[in-house]
Amino acid sequence: MPLLKSTVDTGSAAFAANVARMAERLAEVRALEQKVRDESSSKRDRFEQRGQLLPRERVARLIDRGSDFIEFATLAGLGMHDDDGDKAVLGGGSIIGIGTVSGKRCVVMASDSAIKGGTIPPMGLKKSLRAQEIARDNRLPLIYLVESGGANLIYQSEIFIEGGRSFANQARLSAAGIPQIAIVHGASTAGGAYLPGLSDYVILVRGRSSIYLAGPPLVKAAIGEEVDEEALGGAETHAGVTGLGEYLCENDAHAIATARDVMDKLNWTAVACPRSGIPGTQSEPAPSARDTASGSAGGITLVHPRHSPEELLGLVPADEREPYDVREVIARLVDASDFLEFKAAYGSDTICGHARLHGHTVGILGNNGPIQPNGSVKAAQFIQLCDQSDTPLIFLQNTTGYMVGSVAERAGAIKHGSKMIQAVANARVAKLTIVLGGSYGAGNYGMCGRGFDPRFIFAWPSARTAVMGAAQAAKVMEIVGRAKLERAGQPANEAALAAMSEGLRLRLEQESTALFGTARMWDDGIIDPRDTRRILGLCLDIAAEGAARTLCPNTFGVARL
Repeated sequence: MPLLKSTVDTGSAAFAANVARMAERLAEVRALEQKVRDESSSKRDRFEQRGQLLPRERVARLIDRGSDFIEFATLAGLGMHDDDGDKAVLGGGSIIGIGTVSGKRCVVMASDSAIKGGTIPPMGLKKSLRAQEIARDNRLPLIYLVESGGANLIYQSEIFIEGGRSFANQARLSAAGIPQIAIVHGASTAGGAYLPGLSDYVILVRGRSSIYLAGPPLVKAAIGEEVDEEALGGAETHAGVTGLGEYLCENDAHAIATARDVMDKLNWTAVACPRSGIPGTQSEPAPSARDTASGSAGGITLVHPRHSPEELLGLVPADEREPYDVREVIARLVDASDFLEFKAAYGSDTICGHARLHGHTVGILGNNGPIQPNGSVKAAQFIQLCDQSDTPLIFLQNTTGYMVGSVAERAGAIKHGSKMIQAVANARVAKLTIVLGGSYGAGNYGMCGRGFDPRFIFAWPSARTAVMGAAQAAKVMEIVGRAKLERAGQPANEAALAAMSEGLRLRLEQESTALFGTARMWDDGIIDPRDTRRILGLCLDIAAEGAARTLCPNTFGVARL
């Protein structure tokens, strides 16, 4: 058993400084997530007057008590469109995640109708599409908790065309044999009316649900007909006249209970090994030192790392330019800190090896610097071997990218780097990515960044993602600017070039942060480093269950006839 030994001095001043810096970054993330929840909760009186549950209360009632729920993209759209990143932090106007409903793992997608009426901004649409992608890739039922004013018309040009993809996805999910349940808590109108229309089961709330292509004012303007909301598209109309709804309920709680009952009656595989209380991407209790001992969950024995996950907070240096050994991270993630390193003496800046995590056999790739040509070849071979043995891959990103310069180029950097990228792109196994630190240049690609469709991708608060480092990019532009002036026979204004370079550096510094990336859904959320092992374990469970599940597809999905 090749055990990883730690050389980190957890009592040193440097380690304490690292912990303090990581805690500061994590606190910023959690404070922003709390603003989203506070904004939603601020409408409690209005919801109670209408006899409704708040959106997050609906999700909590839907999920099995005491079971895990992992929320994705909590800060989607941060600082974009109507989200100012300060006072109005909106979370994309929705709540998406994976939870257990009546013993069966499901994707949940809820309109946060307490925030701008649940209207959908561009990043909210992207968040919804990601939820459908997760359901498809992991063969999970999808439950929609619907109450939305529809697309935010101010940004219709960014929503309209891509919005059609969400309906195409619904049709394809149904045809693939993946059931979809829609609880219509309030409005689902205009284009949004197709969401329940394309779901397999629709649950209505008497006096609250409204589903129609055009509301009473538009009907009056268009064809001169006067009609009220209930007669046009209310719950009783769709339950008794159109047949759009399968179940008519009296209130939110009744509707959620009915959805749970539908899931209970579906012939769908129950969760094989539920792990209660697994932290999600929001502020939850961190695992304690007890996580270093052996224990059990879901009826299987877990062999925890020999080094405490608490120490993950102090492994990333406070100074981002200072390197660290990714093996120290691996030692705190894998079962028994047992890691069989692959080609340890070859291409040693790229770490590859086999391990187990929460009982799952995995292949792990990590970075101890730039990816050298030899490291590319090693990684490509390792990825293909894992694909051959159906072993899921975990990528731990912290790289400045592929090595540059004449030595690297003459050693075949492009040729060998392409092999690694081809292997990542074509590997058929589940791929999970954690961005620990730097994710620069093509290193983001070779280490399975968002563009390479990892099954799940999360970031630590210390993550940095950009085409290159800010200082390097600024220097490049300064050199290019000076050369352009020289070609034109003009003198270089050193002060102006320096000012341009510094301005660009500051902008790129901001655009490479974890918060900037998560706002644009370059990841599925920023996580507490101490939660990494548990979240990876949950994601591996989900991927394994999906791979083992047999679907019953048809040609066009289930239609209301």
